[in-house]
Amino acid sequence: MNLLGALDMYNIPRVCKKCGGVMVFKGVGEYHCEDCQAVDYDDYGKVRGYIEEHKGATAAQIEEAVGVPQRTIRRLLKDGRIEISEGSKVYLRCELCGKQLRSGQYCPECEIKVHRNLEAKQRELMNKNTQGFGLEQKSEEGQKRFTREN
Repeated sequence: MNLLGALDMYNIPRVCKKCGGVMVFKGVGEYHCEDCQAVDYDDYGKVRGYIEEHKGATAAQIEEAVGVPQRTIRRLLKDGRIEISEGSKVYLRCELCGKQLRSGQYCPECEIKVHRNLEAKQRELMNKNTQGFGLEQKSEEGQKRFTREN
């Protein structure tokens, strides 16, 4: 997903609801109006604020209280921006091995495998793209590259 898609997904406030001014990001999902200093929150800020006050709340409870859809809450969990509280009966599953997770897509072991695999593919792609550009080492080291014809 690209950055603009993520921005739209989390309902980031851009215009002040009170005066129409520009909203400026202040951190942790919080935005302040440049003109009237009104405060508003994106979906992450709303969910995080609710979780801080209501430890152990379920996605359904959060959705009902702050209006953030459960789909967005799951995305926040998978993105690692929030996590399921200790002792919960509900967990996410690692997308590769199925191990229980409190946040993210992969368990630590599978995360390493995924990154190593991506790095290997990237190296392979770079090697493939550099072939034919004289970047390869050849065994002709010390040999003449060109000869003159008279």
